[in-house]
Amino acid sequence: MASRRLSDLSGRQRRLLGAAAAAQLGLLAAALIDVRRRPRDQVRGPKKLWTAVSFVNFVGPISYFVFGRKK
Repeated sequence: MASRRLSDLSGRQRRLLGAAAAAQLGLLAAALIDVRRRPRDQVRGPKKLWTAVSFVNFVGPISYFVFGRKK
């Protein structure tokens, strides 16, 4: 399969890709800020591990918010 360039995408596809990238960066930023500010006793597991996991696309930040934080 030949690789596609951004210029090969339609305007709609480029907007969707931009929205997905913005959502990913927003989730990443929110997770990293929360890990940094939240006290250690309110995080399940090591904070360094959750910081690393947060860099996994979409799955990392969402899993931190669902499983990594204590209520």
